Amino acid sequence: MSISGIGAVGSPAWYGTGKTERKAVPETEGFMEAVAEKAEQDKNDFDEKAFALVGANAPEEVKKAWMDAAKEVNANGMGIRSNGMMSHISQMMVQRLHKTLKGETENFDILGSTVESAIQATKQALYNLEHPIAYTPRSIEVQQARMKEGEFYKAFLEKLEQL
Repeated sequence: MSISGIGAVGSPAWYGTGKTERKAVPETEGFMEAVAEKAEQDKNDFDEKAFALVGANAPEEVKKAWMDAAKEVNANGMGIRSNGMMSHISQMMVQRLHKTLKGETENFDILGSTVESAIQATKQALYNLEHPIAYTPRSIEVQQARMKEGEFYKAFLEKLEQL
């Protein structure tokens, strides 16, 4: 006896017909690739925005060196993470602040308009990072971010010196 599609044993009439079997859906295979691609694009966008903050007048080859170093180290010289948040106050951000304190309110171009000026600015940022004026206690996260910042400056400097 069956009532409303329920068989004598109490299970739905379609039970066991194979309709409920799950198979790999092709859309889910591409989904993870799309998510990874979107995350990489977002990271590139933040690396470009970080570069624009300090290198608006820099040549294209300096920008390429910045983007290559950021990709290689997975960090940029402004301390901007892939989610758009700042991990810490970077040395290039400090250089921007110094310009503001000197009254420069329109030109925040730290890297300048030549490869040589970008090299000088990066050397200065690396020196300031490695030789702080005063000791300030920092959290482990900030210490790690500063180490990544140093790695970025070294990679960026290496790429600039090859130009």
